Amino acid sequence: MKIVCDQRIPFVEEAFGAFGEISKYDSRAIDNAAVKDADALLVRSETKVDEKLLAGSKVKFIGTATIGTDHVDTNFLKNHGIAFASAPGCNSNAVVQYVFSALFTFAEKNGLKLKGKKIGVVGVGNIGSKIVRVAESLGMEVRQNDPPLARSTGDPRYLPLDNLMDADIITIHVPYTKGGTDPTHHLFNAERLSKLKRGSIIINSSRGAVVDNQALKAALRTGTPGFAVLDVWEREPNIDTELLSMCAIGTQHIAGYSIDGKVNATKMVYDQFCRYFGFEQSWNANSAIKPPDHPEITIPQDLVIPEGIISHLVRKCYDITEDDSLLRKITDKQETDRGMYFKELRGKYKFRYEFSNMTAVLSTEDDYLTSVLAALKFRISFR
Repeated sequence: MKIVCDQRIPFVEEAFGAFGEISKYDSRAIDNAAVKDADALLVRSETKVDEKLLAGSKVKFIGTATIGTDHVDTNFLKNHGIAFASAPGCNSNAVVQYVFSALFTFAEKNGLKLKGKKIGVVGVGNIGSKIVRVAESLGMEVRQNDPPLARSTGDPRYLPLDNLMDADIITIHVPYTKGGTDPTHHLFNAERLSKLKRGSIIINSSRGAVVDNQALKAALRTGTPGFAVLDVWEREPNIDTELLSMCAIGTQHIAGYSIDGKVNATKMVYDQFCRYFGFEQSWNANSAIKPPDHPEITIPQDLVIPEGIISHLVRKCYDITEDDSLLRKITDKQETDRGMYFKELRGKYKFRYEFSNMTAVLSTEDDYLTSVLAALKFRISFR
């Protein structure tokens, strides 16, 4: 077989090498000529998979090592009998941990307690449902919005979006769609943003165009919302640096970039690839993740307040301010070089470990503390 793949898919040679020739490309260099004689194509979100790319090729299988599929013309694939695989939920834990790293960092900097705060979760799928569980364990008041789930379940917990507008925090976890019953393009437009609570926090780690970036700049100037945390941007990689300067936290589309999530994505596509072609599986994904050098985190003796302990543990595993600082250096670059800098930050990202690889070493048992740490997927031991 000939398998064309994005060079940034981790362990692609180890997983797929037994099945044939692997040809690796930069994501934006995957074109019609590259895939002409390929049997299978493995991509990430930067490669647009459509008729233009596949015309005249013999590709039988497309796999994307991502949760999102808006870069793939699935109707074209279906109409031409091309099998398709994606990796929904592969990095859901990483995104959840990104969101709470942002919240704890913000809370610590501004003297804010998360317990008792109202959080609106927009999209309650693989990621949003885990956000809900962590927020509830923290003692936050949770409101949920998910129109497809509302229709399919009739469950009253799924509220209209307008019912979330008085939340202290809004976090967005929806797919990007322009059409259909529930389009999400500019779901948060000028009108929607104007309804947010004054001084509230909006977090977007879904897709950039779910939030109208120009409207968000105008809204931030008025204080509704008061703060923004953005991991995704319209017109990536050529992001709006003025908007970045207005954000409380800004990062380079890496919310899901854990080593665990990347291996999960490769494994999910690998499993579907093997099923489609009838191959026996031989790659052991569990052996791909090397254990961290320092898997135990001990709590300093002067930390006794549970929320402070949780914040300390989260930051020890993932300090979001480091990614924020790196992205802000984009303004030091010439305007023509900024898009490349953004891409390099993503392409050379040092994948972080998820909390499930780490053990929190506690001195005393505390039901609230252990409940939150369990929801965040930490291992727990007592000294």
